[in-house]
Amino acid sequence: MSKEEDNKAIVGRWFTSFWGETCDLGIVDELAAPDMLLHYSLHEPRRGHDDIKAFMTDFRAAFPNLAFGGAADLIAEGDHVVGRWIGGGTHSGPAFSDFLAGSLPAASGRTMRFTGTTVLRIENGRIAEEVGLDDGVTALQQLGLLRAA
Repeated sequence: MSKEEDNKAIVGRWFTSFWGETCDLGIVDELAAPDMLLHYSLHEPRRGHDDIKAFMTDFRAAFPNLAFGGAADLIAEGDHVVGRWIGGGTHSGPAFSDFLAGSLPAASGRTMRFTGTTVLRIENGRIAEEVGLDDGVTALQQLGLLRAA
């Protein structure tokens, strides 16, 4: 397989095991570089295994049915893989204060469903960076944290 195909396989496993219907936090130790950067526009940047695991643990506690899936084939060039996705979940868990735009009270019952595009950089067979741009306006409106003008 080519380098690009290898990198797409790594990202495909990451998307399924970390962002899919269930989360296996062991995938962080397996596929993420020790100082991996995880950065999405709705959240503060996270760095390193422990920080990334804590982020996902809290996110899935607040949104127990959180899941994201691919919306198009992965594209790879050199060390980078790009993926388009759709996903979301219903806030039925504890209060959640990780959104940059505000916090949700416990079990708000609000559902978010939105799309985004992510660029991942692979270094020595591990994910060094995952930087995504999501449709945060849609998600924040659905969660009641942002109102239309």
